Amino acid sequence: MKSLRFYFLAGVFFLAGFSFQTTAREIKIQIAVTSDVHARIFPYDFINDRPTQTSMASVHYLMESARTRYGENLILLDNGDMLQGTPAAYYANFVQDSKKNLFSRVMNLMKYDAATVGNHDIEAGPAVYNRLKEEFDFPYLGANVLDEASGKPHFQPYIVIKRQRMNIVVLGLTTPSVPNWLPPHLWEGLLFQDMAEAAAHWVSHIREHEAPDAIIGLFHSGYGSIDPPLSAHPLEQASAYIARTVPGFDVIFTGHDHRERIEHITNIEGGEVLVLGPGHFAENLAVAELVFERTESREYELTQSKGEVVSTRNVAPSQSFFREFEKDVAEIIEFSREPVGILGIDMHSLDVLFGPAPFSDLVHKVQLELTGADVSFTAPLAFDETIKAGTLLVRDFFRIYEYENYLYTMELSGQEVLDYLEFSYGLWLNEMQSEDDHLLSLRVNEQGEIPEGTQPRFRLRNAFYNFDSAAGIRYVVDVSRPVGDR
Repeated sequence: MKSLRFYFLAGVFFLAGFSFQTTAREIKIQIAVTSDVHARIFPYDFINDRPTQTSMASVHYLMESARTRYGENLILLDNGDMLQGTPAAYYANFVQDSKKNLFSRVMNLMKYDAATVGNHDIEAGPAVYNRLKEEFDFPYLGANVLDEASGKPHFQPYIVIKRQRMNIVVLGLTTPSVPNWLPPHLWEGLLFQDMAEAAAHWVSHIREHEAPDAIIGLFHSGYGSIDPPLSAHPLEQASAYIARTVPGFDVIFTGHDHRERIEHITNIEGGEVLVLGPGHFAENLAVAELVFERTESREYELTQSKGEVVSTRNVAPSQSFFREFEKDVAEIIEFSREPVGILGIDMHSLDVLFGPAPFSDLVHKVQLELTGADVSFTAPLAFDETIKAGTLLVRDFFRIYEYENYLYTMELSGQEVLDYLEFSYGLWLNEMQSEDDHLLSLRVNEQGEIPEGTQPRFRLRNAFYNFDSAAGIRYVVDVSRPVGDR
């Protein structure tokens, strides 16, 4: 009981100075947001077959504790990319025979007030995201995802959440880059509108029709740049740009880029916008507190907003959550342990950064045999993973490909193959003038040194999952040559 009491205290008091209390002159509302959970529903790593420290089970414990004490002054939102990333997601969406999808059962139990659809949720396919849209007890938001036939939003654009006397309006938007990444059959019949254009339209509509006391942006889009070049539009990461250029938002929650953040941006009318990002994998909550004070006319107006990113690491997983989904956990573990083949040697994803490696060779071999193509391209979609020799299990494939990516075949000329490889190695490798130079292209300061404390995967100048190699041809990369001539 002593340890449970510690966890309770850690969970209820989100951060010093925040309070849910309401007085005659003041109303405080807290908004807690998860994002990019990527199916970390349970405190169990189905890939490595071991418990984990954080998950939605800890978020559930924290929320239930808070609601018991503070009631309706709490709003819970999710900012997209829930539906892919672990064996639990694949099993729930494509294998499990259940009256309701696991994700709708989990999020309904947790009493979410709204969620914005993310690009990886679209990647699960229309059979999944349209099913969830019907099964959720709350609206699935996406104001800039339009039905091509009608021009109207396919998902609900916003929700008015009434708390105390306040109308809290939550507008959901998602990155418009989905058609650049996913095959048409996953989004057929949908159009993805520029986020800033959609934000301006719906803020005007909300102000005119909903009498909002606060407007909240729930954007499955990263922070990005406050002033991006015109050539960059439409923006994948549009949150900062919208905060500055579309007046009306009081708080914007970011997602998609998996970054934790607390920022304040002054918009073009001089108003202040609080921008918060919770990071990923249910490791944190982004929490905003809105303070409304009564004016002389006895109305309430928003006078203050403050935010914090709150870790869930010291929050116990909910036991009632475990009991509710015990059968699901057992089924997912059994599915993850199914044998699918034999592996003769260990494979390490880091090896792919330095040349031919068994980790990428396996993917190349599968792609060439499945398609009958002459050349295969692949990149390491895991930064530092190892698959041990022996029996290959279902869960091992999630070390190689965390998401359900698609295999494409296309016709390319020899020149196009060469140009593509030059482009890839231009991102990947440094121009070495001596044996003391770095082989990989790294982020360095003016002194040519890697900043202290930088995580290994972020020491690379570019994202590791863009480092393509080729099989089916023989080629040599000369790292002493400049970019484009290697």
